[in-house]
Amino acid sequence: MVLVGVIGGSGLDDSDILINSHIEDVETKWGKPTSPLTFGEIDGVKIVLIARHGKNHQFSPTQVNYRANIQALKDAGVTHIIATTACGSLKEEIGRGDFIILDQFIDHTKKRENTFHTTFESGTIHPAMAHPFNEQLRATLKQTCSELNLKHHAKGTVITIEGPRFSTVAESKMFRIWGADVINMSVATEATLANELDIPYAAVAMSTDYDCWKEDEAPVTWNEILKIFNENSDKVKKLLIKTIPKIH
Repeated sequence: MVLVGVIGGSGLDDSDILINSHIEDVETKWGKPTSPLTFGEIDGVKIVLIARHGKNHQFSPTQVNYRANIQALKDAGVTHIIATTACGSLKEEIGRGDFIILDQFIDHTKKRENTFHTTFESGTIHPAMAHPFNEQLRATLKQTCSELNLKHHAKGTVITIEGPRFSTVAESKMFRIWGADVINMSVATEATLANELDIPYAAVAMSTDYDCWKEDEAPVTWNEILKIFNENSDKVKKLLIKTIPKIH
């Protein structure tokens, strides 16, 4: 049976997209996830929704218990994960409101618990991570974006920074040189952990700003991010509602 986990990022953790929903408060061996799990359905497909930053956005990117979040989805029987996330654009051609179906990440975090393999007492484990985003899920997201006429980019490399601060201009320009297309504060950690538990994972990112490399524009602010999200949240919901029934 397909059971799709949806990780809702900033402004995208609305359980109103589900029918027959109920909430369960859970605990994992890594502690409590950042929100209770909301179980429900979309077009007959079973869904589990979790709010990455908590129901009141009370957890900073570093405070998010990523291991507990992914473990809670695994314990619930989730077979696939689709994550939504805000991101800043590091490329001129990726405009505000554009969707990016991520295919690679660069992990630039510094303080995260980003593995389940905290000891080698039972053997040496070095997880493979060459292609961290599931190709079948990515293909389904791309197909649905096309069907809905949503402006999207078929691939993209995200650099995940620690946060909660935004980049300096020098950092933003460096990330462009490194080959990153977009920037955020969560996806690399989640993708790594989902892969370690063998859960197919894909993320759709929405561009809300140009970080701060584009010096002919004002640097990114949190209020600007929320403004773009509020203007485009219905598009994200439509994408999820149309994509999830295709997952098998």
